[in-house]
Amino acid sequence: MPRIIVVTSGKGGVGKTTTSAAIAMGLAKKGHKTAVIDFDVGLRNLDLIMGCERRVVYDFVNVINGEATLNQALIRDKNCNLLYILPASQTRDKDALSQEGVGRVLDELKKDFKYIVCDSPAGIEKGAHLAMYFADDAFVVTNPEVSSVRDSDRMLGILASKSRRAEQNDEPIKEYLLLTRYSPERVKLGEMLSVDDVQDILSLHLLGVIPESKSVLNASNSGTPVILDEKSDAGQAYADIIARYLGENRPHRFIEDKKGFFRKFFGSR
Repeated sequence: MPRIIVVTSGKGGVGKTTTSAAIAMGLAKKGHKTAVIDFDVGLRNLDLIMGCERRVVYDFVNVINGEATLNQALIRDKNCNLLYILPASQTRDKDALSQEGVGRVLDELKKDFKYIVCDSPAGIEKGAHLAMYFADDAFVVTNPEVSSVRDSDRMLGILASKSRRAEQNDEPIKEYLLLTRYSPERVKLGEMLSVDDVQDILSLHLLGVIPESKSVLNASNSGTPVILDEKSDAGQAYADIIARYLGENRPHRFIEDKKGFFRKFFGSR
């Protein structure tokens, strides 16, 4: 059965689009035909991170309005032929999205794709609600700071009460926690929340921790999902997330201070 994944958070700037691109690429690289949709109408960025901004002819709103077919708007990724991108419109208003139109596009995608990743805008406006409404799984992205975690907690309430699954009394959306921009050193100094702190507040299954890494910015600037940078900590962390989501048991890395880890075994010098 196809799965619709929403990548969401209450706060902007936490790494949702970076995560959407990495998750979609990771699933496609595992052999699953995957589509990733940008729901941020008016402020699209997914096409930049995927490196396909010059290939955008038609967009999500064109398809909803019947101005283009889905096949005309979908862009095949340059790095993986099982991955397709459906960009948002830069010139339309967020009200251009409708529940009926979004549902129709998702139903069409489900005929041909195993995974559909919805890159949600931040907050609780219309685009975010529609990205969440049809989801089967939710990847809740948060930074280890109080305001980000609090806003994510608010999104959990919406996921639980305002989704199609909630309205139809179906099995609830499966919720997973992705903790981004994590620095064990700063946790030790008391400058950010620990993994345990965040889990105590949100009570979510931890799917992965993405360390603070320059490779994320480098990947975004080059138009390449960071998961393809297999030598970087962030790329490895996203690869671990894909493996766990698909059922593999992998230990969590990047949670401990590396210096502290080695001191524990070899003693301080």
